[in-house]
Amino acid sequence: MEEITVSIDAMGGDHGVHVTVPAALRFMKAHPDVNVVLVGVQDAIEAELKARHARTGPRLRVHAATEVVAMDEAPQSALKNKKDSSMRVAINLVKSGEAHACVSAGNTGALMATARFVLKTLPGIDRPAIAKLLPNMRGVSCVLDLGANIDCTPEQLYQFAVMGSTLFGALNHSERPSVGLLNIGSEDIKGNESVKAAAELLRASKLNFHGNVEGNDIYKGTVDVIVCDGFTGNVALKASEGIAKMMAQFLKEEFSKSWWRKLIAVVAMPVLLSFRKRVDPRRFNGASLVGLRGIVVKSHGSADSYAFYCALEQALEEARSGVLHKITDIMADHVVPAAVSVD
Repeated sequence: MEEITVSIDAMGGDHGVHVTVPAALRFMKAHPDVNVVLVGVQDAIEAELKARHARTGPRLRVHAATEVVAMDEAPQSALKNKKDSSMRVAINLVKSGEAHACVSAGNTGALMATARFVLKTLPGIDRPAIAKLLPNMRGVSCVLDLGANIDCTPEQLYQFAVMGSTLFGALNHSERPSVGLLNIGSEDIKGNESVKAAAELLRASKLNFHGNVEGNDIYKGTVDVIVCDGFTGNVALKASEGIAKMMAQFLKEEFSKSWWRKLIAVVAMPVLLSFRKRVDPRRFNGASLVGLRGIVVKSHGSADSYAFYCALEQALEEARSGVLHKITDIMADHVVPAAVSVD
């Protein structure tokens, strides 16, 4: 098996090296055949390595970068003014072939803008999309786009479906993932004109198109891949995160209302811990910037060490499964059906 090298934007995210470095060390311990490049301010990275009683070597090296992209920095400003940022240098390593994938917890807009500028899009892809695996009652599903493209044409939604289907198939070893188009109803007559036209394209394609799906289908596991524009996808994702936090808070409050409820909580602790592990959002940290000529995975900015480690695991799986080549091959085979009008 080919050795995989992952470049890490060590300075990105809310916590920087205090999260990225320990996650990288855990990742290397779990995968003895994987190499890591920590990109960022050399003194900060080396200080964190020393605090962790770790050192560089053949499998772990530090690649210096003199600038850091702030979490609230405008994407165009980061792209134009910070050409030696840890984010950009980490992506450059993917372009040069020194790394097979890049992981960053940095500014999402800056990461997408930089990755698109440096790596360019794959043949047949108009725009890259943000795709993420989410848990559901049957396992996991892939949802895209989650915020990169606010307005989308029918052709772009069609491209998202191809990319999402390929990504899900590669990561979950599924030959024909089912695809659903997120809508306000399952009926064909529902939705705006762009969504209706995209549905026609998908029906005429070689994809395993289920039809329209609604928001509750994301977590019911009705389909493997859910396609939508970035505005809708981002709202759905943030609403889901809010509900999860609310439910966790409600459970905590209910079990704390009296001494006997606290006693019940102790008895129920194994079940509560199992439930917490099953829905732990850290396990699903890592969103893929699909459609680029290189693998880039975006970690949540507030991720802790375990969550960032999970994002590294996803990048490794994408690199090993050959997602880029599969998307290129399938896009060549899935031409937009000419018989369908999308005017």
